[in-house]
Amino acid sequence: MSKRQFPSTSDGKTPAKHRYGVVGGLGVIAGADLLLKMIGATQRNPELRDVDIAFEQRHFDSGPGIADATYNPSRRKFYVYNTLKEMEARGIDTALVPCFVSHTFLREITPELDMRVISLFDALRDWLAREHPALRTIGVLTSTYVQKSGIFERELGGQYQIVYPDAAVQSDKLMRAIYGPAGVRAGHHGGECVELLAEACSCLVAKGAQIIVPGLTEVPVLIESLRPLVAVPVIDSNLVYAEYSLGCETAPPVREFKLGVVGGVGPAATVDFMHKVVRLTGAARDQDHIKMMVEQNPQIPDRTANLIGSGADPTISLLATCKQLEAGGANAVAIPCNTAHAFVDRIQPYLSIPIVNMLSEVVQHVRSQMPAVRRVGLLATSGTVASGVYREVAEAAGLQLLVPEDAVQDLVMQAIYGERGVKAGFTSGLCSDHLATAIDHLARQGAEAIILGCTELPLIAIDVAMGQAMALLDPTEILAARCVALASESAVKPGIDKGKAALA
Repeated sequence: MSKRQFPSTSDGKTPAKHRYGVVGGLGVIAGADLLLKMIGATQRNPELRDVDIAFEQRHFDSGPGIADATYNPSRRKFYVYNTLKEMEARGIDTALVPCFVSHTFLREITPELDMRVISLFDALRDWLAREHPALRTIGVLTSTYVQKSGIFERELGGQYQIVYPDAAVQSDKLMRAIYGPAGVRAGHHGGECVELLAEACSCLVAKGAQIIVPGLTEVPVLIESLRPLVAVPVIDSNLVYAEYSLGCETAPPVREFKLGVVGGVGPAATVDFMHKVVRLTGAARDQDHIKMMVEQNPQIPDRTANLIGSGADPTISLLATCKQLEAGGANAVAIPCNTAHAFVDRIQPYLSIPIVNMLSEVVQHVRSQMPAVRRVGLLATSGTVASGVYREVAEAAGLQLLVPEDAVQDLVMQAIYGERGVKAGFTSGLCSDHLATAIDHLARQGAEAIILGCTELPLIAIDVAMGQAMALLDPTEILAARCVALASESAVKPGIDKGKAALA
């Protein structure tokens, strides 16, 4: 067994303790057999004696037809998924599923987990390559359903020729030995079931099998009685699985990037942001798009009212919303609200995942895409302007930030908050006139580009000629593009670590 490498804690001295979970109940005897072999492996290796192993076994009725090619594993899927999620909630970081039927659908489950699930096939592949490097043909004892699923061919067929018992031997010998009234699942560990298994093995040997791989986790329970009756080695697949799981190096689960979105600030801007993420994603099918989790919370107190008046502080509401996204498995958070970014520095220290800073991304966009620009205008809420957050980021990048005079700023606020403003559902008419006046005002001050620094402003219809005459920057679009890039980067580097998403 390879030497276990335990990760260290942040001080680099104390080894971190691993917590393993075994999903029992899928084959009552098989689960217990695996657990005993894991415990035995930890006792044989002093480095593994400080390992926690949790065994979760409940009554699970496989239902009729488990031995048949037409078996429907749907109930088994729910059982495995729910058990793994409960283990995950208890802090178990590595799980074993001693059931070959379950491995036919395990890849459907693992993307939804924040824990590592060890593959039986990874264990078998590693052991076969190490112990039998010249091996060419393996005989497999597995259920008819697993055989028909083709999983052994997908997982091992590239390296080995796979042979199974003849159809009559499969049904009359192998399936009877496991599922029959005198079979292993009925509590019999000798006599007829061992003889039936030996006959199935003989069939495999006659077909050229150089080694027998049990694809039923019940078979290793009888391994010591079976081996003397078979002309070629019979692997104890449960022991192989146990030792591999304890000895292989740990790695984070491979997860699809998930973007968390603080929604409701405002509601229309949230929909606009999501639309832009979808539009900017290069996708040929639904599955190519980015996972997004939206916490729509319009009850977050108004950011502008707090920054320029006596309105309620939105900090805790913003943090609580981000925490919900963090708990839901988000890798990064996007807040499609410019004004809310005045509170980001207060919130970020309390999160383990990064907030993609829209303001920084806008300024970075100007510097990289418009290098000749030096004077940038800002149209935003009075709260955003008063907070100085855009000014700090812009000046740090060598840009001069221009803001409207008070009378024109009042028009901007009416375009956003007025009775016929964008937050009231209007995108043309008076709000469009006010926005055009403000754009013209900043252009006359010398602005070479203008940031539409409220996420609702890009929703307002702007005269095409005016849009062509002045570079209008849409922070929502820039934020969406950066989030799409983050997702793409995580696809290149699978297993992206929460809190360490590369924002640079």
